[in-house]
Amino acid sequence: MRAGRLHPLSGGQRDDPFPRGFRSPHRPGGSGISERRPPMPLVEEIDYGTPKVVSEKSVTLTIDGRQVTVPEGTSLMRAAMDTGITVPKLCASDNLKAFGSCRLCLVEIEGRPGTPASCTTPAMEGMVVHTQTDRLARLRKGVMELYISDHPLDCLTCSANGDCELQDMAGAVGLREVRYGYEGENHLHDSKDVSNPYFQYDPSKCIVCNRCVRACEEVQGTFALTIEGRGFESRVSPGAAHDNFFSSECVSCGACVQACPTATLMEKSVIEIGQPEHSEVTTCAYCGVGCSFKAEMRGEQIVRMVPYKDGKANHGHSCVKGRFAYGYALHKDRQLEPMIREKITDPWRVVSWDEAIQYTAKEFRRIQDKYGRSSIGGITSSRCTNEETYLVQKLVRAVFGNNNVDTCARVCHSPTGYGLKTTYGTSAGTQDFDSVEESDVIVVIGANPVDAHPVFGSQMKRRLRDGAKLIVIDPRKTDLVKSPHIKADFHLPLRPGTNVAIVSALAHVVVTEGLLDEAFVRERTDWESFQDWVQFVTRPENSPEAVAEICGVSAEDIRGAARLYATGGNAAIYYGLGVTEHSQGTTTVMAIANLAMATGNLGRRGVGVNPLRGQNNVQGSCDMGSFPHEFTDYRHVSNDAARAQFEALWGVSLDAEPGLRIPNMIDAAVDGTYKGIYIQGEDIVQSDPDTTHMIAGLKNMECVVVQDLFLNETADYAHVFLPGCSFLEKDGTFTNAERRINRVRKVMSPKNGYGDWEITQMLAKAMGYPMHYNHPSEIMDEIAATTPNFALVSYAKLDEAGSVQWPCNDEHPDGMPIMHIGQFSRGKGYFVVTEYIATDEKTGPLFPLLLTTGRILSQYNVGAQTRRTHNSMWHEEDRLDIHPKDAEDRGVRDGDWVKLESRSGATSLRARITEKVPPGVVYTTFHHPASQANVVTTDNSDWATNCPEYKVTAVQVQRSNGPTEWQREYGDHSTQARRIIPAAAE
Repeated sequence: MRAGRLHPLSGGQRDDPFPRGFRSPHRPGGSGISERRPPMPLVEEIDYGTPKVVSEKSVTLTIDGRQVTVPEGTSLMRAAMDTGITVPKLCASDNLKAFGSCRLCLVEIEGRPGTPASCTTPAMEGMVVHTQTDRLARLRKGVMELYISDHPLDCLTCSANGDCELQDMAGAVGLREVRYGYEGENHLHDSKDVSNPYFQYDPSKCIVCNRCVRACEEVQGTFALTIEGRGFESRVSPGAAHDNFFSSECVSCGACVQACPTATLMEKSVIEIGQPEHSEVTTCAYCGVGCSFKAEMRGEQIVRMVPYKDGKANHGHSCVKGRFAYGYALHKDRQLEPMIREKITDPWRVVSWDEAIQYTAKEFRRIQDKYGRSSIGGITSSRCTNEETYLVQKLVRAVFGNNNVDTCARVCHSPTGYGLKTTYGTSAGTQDFDSVEESDVIVVIGANPVDAHPVFGSQMKRRLRDGAKLIVIDPRKTDLVKSPHIKADFHLPLRPGTNVAIVSALAHVVVTEGLLDEAFVRERTDWESFQDWVQFVTRPENSPEAVAEICGVSAEDIRGAARLYATGGNAAIYYGLGVTEHSQGTTTVMAIANLAMATGNLGRRGVGVNPLRGQNNVQGSCDMGSFPHEFTDYRHVSNDAARAQFEALWGVSLDAEPGLRIPNMIDAAVDGTYKGIYIQGEDIVQSDPDTTHMIAGLKNMECVVVQDLFLNETADYAHVFLPGCSFLEKDGTFTNAERRINRVRKVMSPKNGYGDWEITQMLAKAMGYPMHYNHPSEIMDEIAATTPNFALVSYAKLDEAGSVQWPCNDEHPDGMPIMHIGQFSRGKGYFVVTEYIATDEKTGPLFPLLLTTGRILSQYNVGAQTRRTHNSMWHEEDRLDIHPKDAEDRGVRDGDWVKLESRSGATSLRARITEKVPPGVVYTTFHHPASQANVVTTDNSDWATNCPEYKVTAVQVQRSNGPTEWQREYGDHSTQARRIIPAAAE
């Protein structure tokens, strides 16, 4: 027989109760089906069926004799689940739209003919529904028998055993034997696709339920998968033009693997290790989205990371980094033993923890005795937990006796803190991520969320596909601009460095065309500052026509974008490092804040000003008092009340003068007045600008201490190396870009012997200041006691609620997803005059092009983690994107080595010719140390915060024969600097 296919593309009938088509003669005996196995303890109970529809109207119906009332529009499957009745299903999933193809969830409805699918049939008033009848049992068993007849004989012993919905549903419908043999035409010998490094595709086990295709479309928004062929020939294909998953448009987010109900798509780690035994919910340690995952384990061996459905930042979705790129935690490059050396030209010597800590304490005391109390300092990490970061700033203030503490947020989002605190009163974004679902207009400026914040990027794309309008302000044609499934209503490809001018031009249109929200402005903002701002933005030099000459964007497009933003409904602005990493980064943040206030786009869902934080805990590291001028909660060190609170708790006198920022530390080191530094979890040589200057400063110090997972580029200039912990070995919290405080839970013992918080504590004790914490939860208790916005935060509360968004205090005991409702944190919103001042970095005959930098999906930041995973298969090296015209002018062909030179230095990369960048602009990533991108960037920085101007560097590009002499010398130095003498060889 030949069964009809159910997918609309296959040619089968939707109400035909049969699965994937096949030809097979009768097969006597032998079922290959076991009794249904109970679910494993760790496996989350998946709540299938279409989500409940929010409706003011309810309907009452009867299901299997039980009366139930549900919102109008709820599916019968969901209604049945609400009464505790489970309906068999395979194609249904609660994060996908109802599809109705598997024909297992059939029901009978009194008064209606046929057996409709319960997942696609809405509940109606007075319905009488039966989910268990003899007729339904026969139909379901027949359907399941056809599925299994075209399924491999190893069904009982395959690697998905115990974690396979097909097996579970076979047991649920009572199938014990299969009458159809394997002698006829089937799919059992289809070849596997193992091209993807993280999962395999086994078409012999595919039931063409379409869940993977739908997940790729509806959840991820990549549209990389499709169903090719019809009827019996139908199969999942990773794109019409590709042969395998790796070479297709698949972004390896894992949504298809998560959705697959069989072992068709399966993690290779599960195949190699086996099914996990237990799990723990934790938080991803990559970008600022803060996705929740279940780390599934066998003992202390991690099997896989599964996105957690109840994670409020990601709702069960993930990207390739969080889902699969955790292998760095156990990579062979990890240094697990402390090491010291007197000079950076000496080989490393492995020592005990006690010797390393005592040596460090002795050196720091010696330096302070010789050069003064302010001659040392520390850098906290945005990769570490809130608790670890809090301890480092406490170490610097209470033990070192100064305020020389800074964090990597200095080089990414410090302008956000300054700008939003000035205008709104709070150094953080205004919304939660889910707010975007109620946005009518989305403005993305200086950000590429599809690559840098991919889970939120997918959520944003879903809203855009549902009809929201899009304005992209970016020099490059990012994926949001060029996607075939999303069309930006306006793309303003401005010249790098002209953000302030173009935002002022948008404001000019809003004011001069009467598009202001006057009621909001009068009620919610400072009237005097508003009047000053109006006089400023209405100047002729801020008109679109004048700004067009500066930005290279047409006045017509600027006016159109401004009108859309001001009149299109709920309008939200999302920005990234393309806003902050400029000499006028803070000014642009304040200009954006002005624009949102002027149009009333604050204080409700669907609107707001939303910084997309780069690293996992950038927000948290700032909240914890990591800046040299601020305690926790952004209170200035000169604030007598705040300082007195910490002095009483810590039992020491604290300095009322701000300390040194990272650039100041390096400048002082070059000058010879700054001699020691404790760096936790940051690679400032690779990540900070003007690499040669950074190295000069480190070389001039007498005790550089690096606490990290790997001997990174900064460790090449260190005297002490303290091995750190990965997020899998931590207890603590991260705070994501939406101010969400998420628990990080330890799933394996620290491979180095100690947690990062314990190492900092050991150093403090060795320097004469004991800290008495027995667990990170006690550190959070101290944070809550000293930090008003964290006043009610505790591990018990986080375990109960899952997560909370600060402020979490007496006024907002459950947190605050949307900020500035009713009034701003500072009272009245404050408008700031934002004059455009051109950057000092100018193009000219010697350096006619502008270089800007950014990230790519598969890699993360300086690549210390992702380069030690299979992710490098997608991005083996940093390349220089150059427009075809600029390439032709220089005789550069795709793949050629080119020399990239600025006034600061030079490096070499391979060229990639693309129209993603406009003429006159080149672009590169900075994930690989060999590219040495920051040798080229200058020491120009933001006027208020010293955030480096990574995004605007005047450069020249010309063909070269390979790496520069500087790159070769640097590589030789790194090899020499990483020599290690094992402890046993002393």
